[in-house]
Amino acid sequence: MDDHPVRTALLELLADGPVTANEAARRLGESSGSCSFHLRQLARAGLVEEAPVPPGSGRRKPWQLRVLDPLMRDLEDEGYRRWRAGRDQVDPRWHTDDAASHVLWLTPDEMAAVAAALRRVAEPYASREQADARPPDARPVALVSRIFPLLPPEDDQWTA
Repeated sequence: MDDHPVRTALLELLADGPVTANEAARRLGESSGSCSFHLRQLARAGLVEEAPVPPGSGRRKPWQLRVLDPLMRDLEDEGYRRWRAGRDQVDPRWHTDDAASHVLWLTPDEMAAVAAALRRVAEPYASREQADARPPDARPVALVSRIFPLLPPEDDQWTA
């Protein structure tokens, strides 16, 4: 898939959750026809798919990411590179702690509890996909979290 700027912007937008071509057009400053065309091209490439539509939601046709792991990692990395390169042009109030990384020694139950706590922190803000649900000064912010066991070197095996 080529690096078309509209397609790249659509993939970044879809990283935050499903959107329709009309919603994408409004948020990206593009025409809905252009967004619809590029969403279909991304679908042909296997990167996006139509999202399930709840009954009674009318003609709404949302799209969602199809390939998550490698695509999400690339989008996260690209978004972070763009932030680091352009952060000096952004209001300093946005220059908060923008990266954190920890190696923790946890049991499986503790790891599950940490993951659940992270989801609880983000959950109150997840319902702000629609513009009328968010404060006027809200901007899209990437929250990237992964929690997984660090596997030992091949010569040092874990036991179950």
